[in-house]
Amino acid sequence: SLTSCKSESQVDTVSVLERQLLVNKDPYIIKGICYHPVPISSNERSFETIDEDLSLMVEAGINTIRVYSPIDDVNVLDKINAAGLKIIIGFGYSDPKDKYNIQSGNFLNYINSYKNHNAILMWELGNEYNYHPEWFEGDLKNWYVAMNDAAALIHETDSNHPVTTAHGDLPNDLALSLSPNIDV
Repeated sequence: SLTSCKSESQVDTVSVLERQLLVNKDPYIIKGICYHPVPISSNERSFETIDEDLSLMVEAGINTIRVYSPIDDVNVLDKINAAGLKIIIGFGYSDPKDKYNIQSGNFLNYINSYKNHNAILMWELGNEYNYHPEWFEGDLKNWYVAMNDAAALIHETDSNHPVTTAHGDLPNDLALSLSPNIDV
């Protein structure tokens, strides 16, 4: 029987060097899309059209999907990987409907479950939370400290994937000074 040089279990190495995202030491330019498929007349995300959606994304030249909450279905991640796309997995802070939120610490359970999946590009903390100090007792420092602490835990858990955040507008000096563990 023939064997491939690249094992199915081999995971791409993702890193950041001098502001350049690298996959297997090659520059990686994100050509991305945010993806949260909710069918008409529904409030729940569904991947029933994932095959068609991935085909359209590939046709459009997209190489990266960003999701607002973790995809806890290895079959969906396998399809994303098979299509040649990478994914940025987003974690919310405290939404009780999100079992993998940052505040509960359960985001680490997700990371431990999927950190060796080849579709994973990066872990993302929050989504433009700098526009919502009211979620953090009126003080964005509380978010930046929690985000930075979560990023440190991710680095301890998974050294193969960078940590990012979706910051609304360019981050100011406060955001940058309190977030040294954020890679992108």
